[in-house]
Amino acid sequence: QVQLVESGGGLVQAGGSLRLTCAASGRTFSNYNMGWFRQAPGKEREFVAAIDCVSASTNYADSVKGRFAISRDNAKNTVFLQMNSLLPEDTAVYFCVTGLRGQGWNYWGQGTQVTVSS
Repeated sequence: QVQLVESGGGLVQAGGSLRLTCAASGRTFSNYNMGWFRQAPGKEREFVAAIDCVSASTNYADSVKGRFAISRDNAKNTVFLQMNSLLPEDTAVYFCVTGLRGQGWNYWGQGTQVTVSS
């Protein structure tokens, strides 16, 4: 059974940084893409970033380009989201996701709260 456990969320002032970590277990993830979504209060869940399992190419939402960076450690089945220059509008629950390459996002974590104060 696939499990995704996020950590690293918290409260930070605008302009600050946080690093989210997602530990995956339950199978070998070398052929699974990994990514992050977020959901702010009263808003729909939205894509944040993703990293390809083969090429390690990355993709970002326009709202976080240049501020966030996604990376992964395949040996440890872990994905990271480095968030810099945080804005109050980045406040949301952040979800780690994974899925077989080319098959979308099949598994979701429970989420970790990120709150950015102004």
